[in-house]
Amino acid sequence: MLKRLVQKVQTPDYNVMAHSDTKTIWVTSEEEMMAVWPDVVRDITEAVENLNIKDVAKWIQKMLQYNVPGGKKIRGLALIYAYKMLTPNELTEDNIRLVRILAWCVELMQAYFFIIDDIIDRSLVRRGKPCWYRYSDIGEAAANDGVFLESAIYYIIRKHFNGRECYVDLLDVFQDIIFKTTMGECLELCSTNFGKKPDLDLFTMDRYNSIVECKASYYTCILPVTAAMYLAGIKDPEMFKQATPVLLEIGRFYQIQDDYLSCFGNPEICGKDDTDIQEGKCTWFIVVALQRATPEQRKILEECYGVSDPEKIRRVRQLFTDLNLLDAYSTFEEKTYNLINVHIQQISNGLPHDLFLRLLEQIYRRTS
Repeated sequence: MLKRLVQKVQTPDYNVMAHSDTKTIWVTSEEEMMAVWPDVVRDITEAVENLNIKDVAKWIQKMLQYNVPGGKKIRGLALIYAYKMLTPNELTEDNIRLVRILAWCVELMQAYFFIIDDIIDRSLVRRGKPCWYRYSDIGEAAANDGVFLESAIYYIIRKHFNGRECYVDLLDVFQDIIFKTTMGECLELCSTNFGKKPDLDLFTMDRYNSIVECKASYYTCILPVTAAMYLAGIKDPEMFKQATPVLLEIGRFYQIQDDYLSCFGNPEICGKDDTDIQEGKCTWFIVVALQRATPEQRKILEECYGVSDPEKIRRVRQLFTDLNLLDAYSTFEEKTYNLINVHIQQISNGLPHDLFLRLLEQIYRRTS
């Protein structure tokens, strides 16, 4: 179905891209992105060394290598892909280098969120390795490394984009997305009652959507595409206005997939352990379970959800299965995918439909 849609929305400026294989483009962009990673590390560590604190520079280099480049890079790659789609006639060596560097700023943000989130959630594994706060028993002191990563974003943007027309817009969008994501984290923590037994009455779909929009959708989808648009010199407010709701939908779709993978995915493939149930997170599965549960089944959820006892976690997961939530998720996945495709077709401001279709294709039925 997607291939037919892609063919329908081709425009002359994007014919070459539309006929390219998305995964091949993604792999090539990742290779290109990795090629500038040593330069990004050098920029950051040299800034530290210039303060005559070489011991800190060594630590920062180790921390960067451990936390930043090992993931799927889907957000950074989305930025590169979006920029290439928006400026097919301006892909000079200098421009491509800049967009790769900016993509690493997105990944620095991702690593910053992960370090802090893993401390809060007491997670054990991230990307197949011990979470950073567990590395050499760093503990909660790892929070300072997370804050450093956020600062490094602005240092890199200032170093490479200061003086360019997009400079202030890039600073603004990164600051705005971090602000919104932090608010989403706060809302999620309020929902889990800050590690105490959660109040399941709070777990409504409206609340879940608010958490997802702030905590995940903005930095997963809005940030990469918006940053690419600013770098491409796009100023038309209508373009941003039409892109935003579709990107939010794709971001919500991505997060619900994450909820599924956390609960039912293979940890060896996903590269992280599932703490959603024991942490009492407001996920798509618990919200739908509460909508479907009988009074007896709700009692089980009230007793077991948000408790770290392995047996109670098993009972919650079994109840999710008993309520046919896997079938519900499968139906939701197909309906949402088709609906987002329709909404993409309705974009009429000159942005290439292929940009949104390929982003959607990249996450559709993902397994990690």
